[in-house]
Amino acid sequence: MNTPFGIANLWLEGDAITRFVALALLTCSIVTWVILLTRVWELRNLRKLKPELEQFWHATSYEQGLEVFSNHASNPYYQIAKSASGASVHHQSQSNNHRELLQTLNYSEWMARSIKNSIDSVAASLQKGLTFLGSTGAVAPFIGLFGTVWGIYHALISISSSGSAQIDQVAGPIGEALIMTALGLAVAIPAVLGFNAINRGNKLLVAELNRFGNDLLAYFVTGARVKSGE
Repeated sequence: MNTPFGIANLWLEGDAITRFVALALLTCSIVTWVILLTRVWELRNLRKLKPELEQFWHATSYEQGLEVFSNHASNPYYQIAKSASGASVHHQSQSNNHRELLQTLNYSEWMARSIKNSIDSVAASLQKGLTFLGSTGAVAPFIGLFGTVWGIYHALISISSSGSAQIDQVAGPIGEALIMTALGLAVAIPAVLGFNAINRGNKLLVAELNRFGNDLLAYFVTGARVKSGE
């Protein structure tokens, strides 16, 4: 008598390779959803910080503006603004001691590079988890397909050894093996969609950081924002 059709039977009847493939897909799925939920939550919180920008620009002093930002440890606007302030102080304090070196990099160039480096650092931190999502989306279907091929082979060997090739004897094991392909797609599709969504969110955030960086550069070089009326 055949055991019930499904994933449980595939696990019970499968060999070590089949179980390894199933565990690999399960692990990829769990990690994928952890990354997705974590990154979506982080992007949501970062978008909530945008109103603090106007409070920063309307502060009576730069130091007071820095205090407007919340969550300093994870706030990219604060990190960029703080780094720009430090770069400005460093250039001014070193201009007399290393005049010849700084002549090759004037204040405007120095601030532009310092702000860009800060933005690049934040942008790099936003990429965490995307490599795994992209790799999972690309590889998971093939892992599932491998599990299917191996499961069908394993099922055919079992059927051959039993000496029975009736449709009810073949359909169950073959159908269970095909579940691996479905599992691979079930892991890959959220990974691909999540990768695209998070990547788009990162690009929008980096564009906003670049605008903020341009305003900071204008402030340090000219004393005013580029678009102070916004």
